[in-house]
Amino acid sequence: MIGAWIFGLARHRAGRLLATVAGIALAVSLIAALGSFLTASKATMTQRAVRSVAVDWQVEVHSGADPQAMLAAVRNTPGVRAAVPVGFARSSAFTATAAGTAQTTGPGMILGLPDQYRTLFPDAIRQLTGKTSGVLLAQQTASNLHAAPGDTIQITLPGALPHPVRIDGVVDLPQADSLFQTVGAPSQSQPSAPPDNVVLLPASLFTSLMAPSAQGPAAATTQIHVARDGRLPADPAAAFTTVTRAAHNLEARTSGGATVGDNLGAALDAARQDALYAQLLFLFLGVPGALLAAALTAAVAAAGGERRRQEQGLLRIRGLRPGQIAGLAVLEAGLTGITGGLLGLGIAALAGRIAFGSASFGAGAGATVLWAGLSVALGLAVATAAVLAPALRDLRAVTVADIRRPARRAGSAWWRRIGLDFALLIASWLVFRASSGNQYALVLAPEGVASISVSYWAFLGPALLWTGAALLLWRLCLLVLAHGRPLLARMSRPLTGTLSGATAATLSRRRRPLARSIVLLALAVSFALSTAVFNATYRQQAEADAQLTNGADVTVTEPPGAQVPPSAAHSLSVPGVRHVEPVQHRFAYIGTDLQDLYGVRPDTITGATALQDAYFSGGSARTLMNRLAQHPDSLLVSAETVADFQLSPGDTLNLKVQDNRTKALRTVPFHYAGIVKEFPTAPKDSFFVANSSYLAQVTGSDAVGAFLLDTGGTRQQAVAALVHDRLGTSATVTDLTQTRNRVGSSLTSVDLSGLTRIELAFAVILSAGAGGIVLALGLAERRRTFAITTVLGATPRQLRGMVLTEALLIAAAGLATGALIGWALSEMLVKVLTGVFDPPPATLAVPGTYLALTALCAAAAVIAAGLNAARGSSRPAVEELRDL
Repeated sequence: MIGAWIFGLARHRAGRLLATVAGIALAVSLIAALGSFLTASKATMTQRAVRSVAVDWQVEVHSGADPQAMLAAVRNTPGVRAAVPVGFARSSAFTATAAGTAQTTGPGMILGLPDQYRTLFPDAIRQLTGKTSGVLLAQQTASNLHAAPGDTIQITLPGALPHPVRIDGVVDLPQADSLFQTVGAPSQSQPSAPPDNVVLLPASLFTSLMAPSAQGPAAATTQIHVARDGRLPADPAAAFTTVTRAAHNLEARTSGGATVGDNLGAALDAARQDALYAQLLFLFLGVPGALLAAALTAAVAAAGGERRRQEQGLLRIRGLRPGQIAGLAVLEAGLTGITGGLLGLGIAALAGRIAFGSASFGAGAGATVLWAGLSVALGLAVATAAVLAPALRDLRAVTVADIRRPARRAGSAWWRRIGLDFALLIASWLVFRASSGNQYALVLAPEGVASISVSYWAFLGPALLWTGAALLLWRLCLLVLAHGRPLLARMSRPLTGTLSGATAATLSRRRRPLARSIVLLALAVSFALSTAVFNATYRQQAEADAQLTNGADVTVTEPPGAQVPPSAAHSLSVPGVRHVEPVQHRFAYIGTDLQDLYGVRPDTITGATALQDAYFSGGSARTLMNRLAQHPDSLLVSAETVADFQLSPGDTLNLKVQDNRTKALRTVPFHYAGIVKEFPTAPKDSFFVANSSYLAQVTGSDAVGAFLLDTGGTRQQAVAALVHDRLGTSATVTDLTQTRNRVGSSLTSVDLSGLTRIELAFAVILSAGAGGIVLALGLAERRRTFAITTVLGATPRQLRGMVLTEALLIAAAGLATGALIGWALSEMLVKVLTGVFDPPPATLAVPGTYLALTALCAAAAVIAAGLNAARGSSRPAVEELRDL
């Protein structure tokens, strides 16, 4: 009997079974793909955080402690791969003579490095020119002293005579901020910038320079630089806990003799917050797709509900007991669930292979098996809810006599009577207002604290909007189809002719299945639109973040004190450069607060870099740049400064800036014109933006701090290499690609492009399936109705018109309402997930090509289903009735 039942299902209900299996496979494949990607992403974040740190720990030996004892304690710490002592000392000045002119710097730092230092910590020092060992001069110091390899400089220690050394090479210190940190001090107490003047000495030379006869042993500080092994948990939060506890354990074992500067822990601290945002992205972007696939599966199963009840009645008449019929339903659900689950795993593996080059998306074997098991369990759950539960419900509640009676008109659903849809939309708005407030934090990860928290209740906003909008759309569809017969008749007349009234009556009578199809298509389209807009906005803002930090495609930063005129821009016009924009960089006092001051050309600054309206307050970017051009003494000020000094538009600000002619500070009047939140090359804290011509006039110097080079978004690295070859070590050249890799969070470092393609492909398939498959199965269940209509005199053209009217109604209503719901979801998602974006977007990025493709695929699927049903309705009525 079981074999005969399975054979009968495959023969007579193959289309519905395949559609059910396809819906389950979509849900399984989406969860398996996104889950494996999430696990691999967390591991990638941990690995990137580890790679981003040049020196994992800087253990500072306290005064009075034995450096050798501390070194032994560090080397005996589990997880430590290498540990070497590094000497730190302060100098009074560095002096060099070039071309008969003496150059003297201010105070600086001297480091004593052991011979194997660069081997153990290869990313701590970047070679620019000369030898890789010996006396090495930092690039900024070399520029200040006009020194090069082979030159001799004088090192002056406090209270000692100058000591001459010969320069062997010039280097860059990529992580100078952490290298010269105040070990053990909180982040707000760290130096605002690393020292400008640095000399690296071999350990033996450093020891002789610090000998008691020269200055005294107390002048030097010893740090132990540590490289840990890479054996850490894959999850950033777990890795952070492991590293932090090891650091605390070391401090406890040294009995207060040393303090650990945990650079690795700081990097993992940031990565664990990004990992939580990745988890939120999984929930926001993955779960709705899986739920939609499950709803599609349920709709497919429901399309054959009447046929299933008739089959159950026939089996009862032929003597099968309810338990046997229930067993057949369990068998059907199990077969569809397992088949759909295995098919979904195959689709996920294929997608991973195509998009990421790995069927497991880069996740480990254990994580892959775990997500595969969870996904298959999800498939079985969907099959149980969509196939088994309705069958068992009908078996208990429906008798053979009920099946033979005409279907009774169902009353109004309970949720319509109580207005659940309106309540959900109101609740969604309230949650959104609360979760998008200025002081609201979706992810809370206190610095240095192991525990982190996520406000998952913020998910209620989009979830309630999605659910409430679906129910409201269902209500509106039922109202229009029930009371809009005249309108439906007029709309269908071009296709159905004299049967327009009958067509309208049919649509009104079938309003529940039609409403279900429209709602499913609308939800699928809204999912596709919100996912596409979010991903496009994410990419847009990741690029904007890199643009803000670097300034432009390529940026040339001049050393402090260099008097480079704007005319030097001509020398930077190498092949590939479209525009060169000079930007002045000064410092100004407002009261006792020292801030960066940038002088720009308001008319041409946008020729080299992008200025978003979100960077400003009190006017758009264009408006405030025009204000700077029309009123040269205008000044853009940070929001913090406006609050601290209670400024109002038009107020006069007296800033103290250095006069280049007298080298003394002078008071210069400016007028407050607007708020600047972000600006290319500017720091994250307070700064000013002024008109460069006015700034040059009042300071007596038009010296440029940086040149912004526009390459049209292409060949940044090649152009940067050409500019570097032309300038040598006289300036720092950075390109957008280099900066993007350096400043991008571990979240942006994840390969979201492949994941985006997978998500968007699923969205297109869901959109097409939600409209086409459900309509096709619904029409297939109505072949008897079409055959009877033909017997009563309907022409093939009129039948095709009836079918196409239904298809066009579903496509038009579903696409239009789906676009509206998707737009609202996109706005809400981007606002709630503001922490993912840095800087926050001024406008949403809309991928028009993809959205047009999605709409085209969905409409094509619906119309194709209608045309196929219309072609089937052209069969002779007698044959159709005989088959049924």
